[in-house]
Amino acid sequence: MECLAPAKVNLGLSVLGRRADGYHELHTLFAALSVGDRLWVEAAPQGVALKVRGAALSAGPDNLVYRAAVAYLEAAGWPGGVQVVLEKRLPLAAGLGGGSSDAAAALRALAQLYPTPLDLKALALGLGADVPFFLGPPLAEGRGVGERLRPLGPMEAHLVLLNPGIPVAAAEAYRQLRREEWGGELDIAAILQAVQAGEEPPYWNSLEKPVFRLEPSLEELKERLRQAGLRGVLLSGSGSSFFGLASDPDQASYLARKLQKAYPTCWVVPARTVS
Repeated sequence: MECLAPAKVNLGLSVLGRRADGYHELHTLFAALSVGDRLWVEAAPQGVALKVRGAALSAGPDNLVYRAAVAYLEAAGWPGGVQVVLEKRLPLAAGLGGGSSDAAAALRALAQLYPTPLDLKALALGLGADVPFFLGPPLAEGRGVGERLRPLGPMEAHLVLLNPGIPVAAAEAYRQLRREEWGGELDIAAILQAVQAGEEPPYWNSLEKPVFRLEPSLEELKERLRQAGLRGVLLSGSGSSFFGLASDPDQASYLARKLQKAYPTCWVVPARTVS
């Protein structure tokens, strides 16, 4: 079977504080998008075989897709094996959830190949904090480290994504975060209303300032995206991808072409939220 492993953006990301376990308490709004990586998954007699196209990534046990396949088959009692081809279309270390989404897509596919009553959410959380979101639904409020999810109804929004090719390690972004940059809770209802109405959403990303300290050129890039005509331009996750809102698919396509011409070395795509 062929699976889409969708990208995500954070329609707001507030770091509420630091927990006793060393992780940060988050409040965010996850939205899955129409663009992403692709997986081809096929049953095999035994074992796990992974091929990666489009990126210089390991195809062994340190790849999240490989780990997801092993976790599922092990929990299911190894009813068979699997062959997976992963085609990377999203940039790496970009704040778009690519690796987490790939792992969730592998879990979803294996649940269809080898149906068995397993707790997919628990398996997903064992692979990473963002992985459970990608099991669905495509719009959800996230708390904790992002694993406590409240499903929300469908929402249509059109966006432009831009990644400048500057990898940012999430761990380093959090290390740079200062206590005075912690935020309060997001107003989820107001954000959703603004996005639907085509207005500037009242959201923020607590990791923007730390990331801008690491890569000062990103702050200037954000302002240029606003000047290009995008609304609500925000860093997604720990970056370095930005997204901005467009009025409709035509405007999203036009602005994506305009930005690709202005920044030919950047990855730029129009996208929409998926319902």
